[in-house]
Amino acid sequence: MAITWKINTLDRDLTQGSNDNIVTTIHWTASDADADGNNGSSYGSVGVTLVGTPKAYADITEADAIGWAKDALGDEQVTAIEESIASMIDAQANPTTATGVSW
Repeated sequence: MAITWKINTLDRDLTQGSNDNIVTTIHWTASDADADGNNGSSYGSVGVTLVGTPKAYADITEADAIGWAKDALGDEQVTAIEESIASMIDAQANPTTATGVSW
């Protein structure tokens, strides 16, 4: 299993100082599924402050945004998100509770 990170949308300032279209918030989804169809996902947003020469908005790739989001979250938080998704999948594959009625 491998967690898939996707970017849902980017919030941006249309003008920030002398720069245009500067990304300020990244909305992401991380998800995974096993071969049996058990799945887990997490959604979140993270504010970013991009330093250095800004990349032209039209040239930003999803890989860029995923890297920025993970950098902003930090290694510990990324690991916690991915472990939580793995736990969701494990809980579906190996349930410890059930609901229903006996009749």
